[in-house]
Amino acid sequence: MANEHTQTVTSWHELHEALYSDSFDERLGRYRSNHVFRGLSDVRYALHTSLHRLSGPYPRLERHLLRNFRKYAHRHPVGGGRIGDQSNNSVWQWLAMAQHHGLPTRLLDWTYSPLIAMHFATANIDRYDVDGVIWCVDYVACKAHVPPALRRLLDEEGSHVFTGDLLERAATTLDRFDALSPEPFVAFFEPPSLDDRIVNQFALFSLMSSPAAQLGGWLPARPELWRKIVIPAELKWEVRDKLDQANITERVLFPGLEGLSRWLKRHYSPTTGPGEPQP
Repeated sequence: MANEHTQTVTSWHELHEALYSDSFDERLGRYRSNHVFRGLSDVRYALHTSLHRLSGPYPRLERHLLRNFRKYAHRHPVGGGRIGDQSNNSVWQWLAMAQHHGLPTRLLDWTYSPLIAMHFATANIDRYDVDGVIWCVDYVACKAHVPPALRRLLDEEGSHVFTGDLLERAATTLDRFDALSPEPFVAFFEPPSLDDRIVNQFALFSLMSSPAAQLGGWLPARPELWRKIVIPAELKWEVRDKLDQANITERVLFPGLEGLSRWLKRHYSPTTGPGEPQP
């Protein structure tokens, strides 16, 4: 349902204006947005983690999933090194690697790039019969809601988001991280540059302080932190074609033959009328 935090755009120009609104930083005299973005192909999709989508007793499954990922992943090289090297042995490095390679985790993917969020809102042509959405969250303002111990680390570093090393200084396990506050909170976490996909997608993660906590349940009580931009179904083809011309495609965002194949499949799929699903 539409509200003051939801804007439905009607054109490519209006979409850009909405995504880049409030991006000028007067202190710096530069256009540096405080928002991160998450594009979804269906406006009805919630901000649920892949761990939550497992259903059942999913909070209790988190430690088993991550433990076994760590156990069986040692033989696979990632980012030029071998997973499990002591230099990569923090739980935060493992959690980032697990999310990046498809393991269900409590993390959610975000990007600093409005254009990349547009891509993910329009990449699935099987959802061109429904509206898409881009969530915008003020990650700088979220800093005020983390526990004091975490906020001090960010202030000392002069940063608004965490790295694995910073999180490791505050908590060496997920249980210790969760125990930093009795109330749920969200931290934004930049993963290491595991491969070109992380770099090209300008990616970061949101991290809730409990496997059961969901960002979509935490944000509504804090309306100053977020807004949603709805892309109507009838606008998706125009957005998609213009992104392709700007080279915002699977070929770039998922480097390798898989991304190339995904791009070619979508590029050569027939266009249907507005509101009509793909056959």
